[in-house]
Amino acid sequence: MGFLFSLQVLLFLSLSQKLSAQPPPTNVTSSSLDALLQDYSFRAFVRPRTGILYDAAAPSNFTGIKLAAMRLRSGSFRKYGVSSLKEFSIPTGVVVKPYVTRLVLVYQNLANYSQFYYPLPGYDYVAPVLGLLAYDAKNLSAVNLPELELTALNDPIKIGFADLERIPQGSGAKCVSFDSRGKATFKDSVQNTCETVNQGHFSVVVKSVASAPSPSEGRKKKKEERSEDSAKTWIIVGSVVGGLILLGLLVCLVMRCRSYKKDEKIREMERAGEAGEALRMTQVGETRAPTATTTRTQPMLETEYAA
Repeated sequence: MGFLFSLQVLLFLSLSQKLSAQPPPTNVTSSSLDALLQDYSFRAFVRPRTGILYDAAAPSNFTGIKLAAMRLRSGSFRKYGVSSLKEFSIPTGVVVKPYVTRLVLVYQNLANYSQFYYPLPGYDYVAPVLGLLAYDAKNLSAVNLPELELTALNDPIKIGFADLERIPQGSGAKCVSFDSRGKATFKDSVQNTCETVNQGHFSVVVKSVASAPSPSEGRKKKKEERSEDSAKTWIIVGSVVGGLILLGLLVCLVMRCRSYKKDEKIREMERAGEAGEALRMTQVGETRAPTATTTRTQPMLETEYAA
């Protein structure tokens, strides 16, 4: 009997390890996972009481995921909040849209499925992804319910991560939140606590060590940056020198044109002089000067007018 019991225990442990080692279903997206977990969370309300947190069982092929659900009146929820819903602390003044008489808050802890359904290249998770989603509590047997929108008008909703791993020294932890479309938003973590004003999924991450450049890669990158800076400097210097040379050539061209025009004007004057009447040269002292052969008007004495 003892041998058979031991064998049964070994078979059970082996089967449990196999189930826990099973990869997550590839045909389930983050949104369809929320719908599936909503269904399983609502199953915890066998004899529901308002304001009581009920732990729920996750699907068998999602071993490790933790679920819980709480049903509340909308008015009481806004007036009193929820001081402790697992890692979440919900203050007063939270508005639910669209308005419903009663709502259900669903808590999710995705555990080792966090990275699979909410991948963040370049980051490592140091806490599991936690989800806080709200649904209409009118029909606790309903499935595929749309999510309600929670908005904290006064103080933010606080999330204190109980399963936070040791953060590597020098790594700045950041809070990350995911909206209904899976878009990630980062904020600095304050004493391992994150804050939000809306529902969604939340976690804490650090920069991936693999994504950080090694010292040799850093030196290579700095060398490449210096080479790029040097090339840019030479381009600027070459542009300035080329501009000065071009300006000098332009000035020389202008001076050459002016000199050419001046020489051409002198040649025209010389040609005009050569085409005019030739004058007889005479000796005046030691200088030769042109003289006219005749005068156009003969001189007359004043006495000749009197005659």
